[in-house]
Order: sequence, then C-alpha cells, then structure tokens
Amino acid sequence: MATKEGANAVDSAVIARFGLKAGKVIQEFGYDDDVDQSLRDAIEAETGEALVDESYGDVTDGALVWFRDGDDDLADLLVDVQSLLDDGGQVLLLTPKAGRPGHVEPREVEEGSSLAGLHATSTVVVGNHWTATHLAEKGRSK
Repeated sequence: MATKEGANAVDSAVIARFGLKAGKVIQEFGYDDDVDQSLRDAIEAETGEALVDESYGDVTDGALVWFRDGDDDLADLLVDVQSLLDDGGQVLLLTPKAGRPGHVEPREVEEGSSLAGLHATSTVVVGNHWTATHLAEKGRSK
C-alpha cells in the first residue's frame, strides 16, 4: 500500500482537484507500463484504498483514465467510465504531454469529453510525461 510520503512527490493540486478523501474508491482505466506510478501511489495514499481495475463491478467515487493517441475511441471510453460512477463522481483523464509518444491533441480531448457529456474544468501537468484533465458533467440549462 502506498504511503502519504509518496503523495508529497506528486503535485498536491492534482490530488486536491480530484476531491480525494479517505475511503473513496477510484477505478482505473487504460493502465499500462507507462503510467505515472507516483500519481497512482499518491491517490492510494490519500484514499487509503487500492485502485480498482476496469472489471470492478460496483459503484465508484471516481475514475482515473489513461488515454493515448491510437487507443480506442475516447468518447466511447468516457461513456463506459461514467457507467459505474456515483453521483458527483470525478473523472481524471491523463494523456501524454505534447512531444511525447501517444500525445492527444487538446481538441480531441474536448471533442471526446463533450460527446460523452463531460467538459474539462482544469488541466495540469503530472510528472514528466502526463497531462491531467479534470472532467465534470456538463451543467444542464434551466
């Protein structure tokens, strides 16, 4: 299990924006050997829970989504991601930074998010290789 010290190595703003608290269950999508392990460790340290994988079959409090150019359709993935999110559940989309293999253009993130009923609220750099975009449900007009 990760420790709180591991969380100090990761930008605390990412953790804060994701609204992590003890006991939150976070489901991870798109895991591969290129993910930022320090971010994963920090999330586990903050929640006190291990990340659950794509096959987890219960409601979750948030989703950590690793997505690279060449992966399947982003909009479809984000629709699937939301299927088990509890009300108010958060989505953190991680894409490789510009200049890195697998980089996803911001317009593709916006388009895929919009088609899935989400919008980007903030984007921050995570480590040397990833950009994290916090996605939230679109507000409904009254």
